[in-house]
Amino acid sequence: MRILFGLIITVGALLAAAPTRAQTFDPSYPVCMHVYSGANGGGGEWYDCSFTSLPQCRATASGRPATCDLNPYYPVREPTPRRRYRRGG
Repeated sequence: MRILFGLIITVGALLAAAPTRAQTFDPSYPVCMHVYSGANGGGGEWYDCSFTSLPQCRATASGRPATCDLNPYYPVREPTPRRRYRRGG
């Protein structure tokens, strides 16, 4: 009886799980090119996150149905705060 109950719960959990999409953006580069329908021979739209600057991406996107955007998953590094020294008085 316990095995049957466990099996029913397991099958129910597997059937209830929604499919997920893979991460679209590569966090290694700060700029992504969003290419719209018909590109890459298969249609649909896709992202190419292999650019280090917006001008580099825009040069590649020139003449194509594409736009360049900042990568929302690129880790922004905050500059380290400057040390403040007190003057001895």
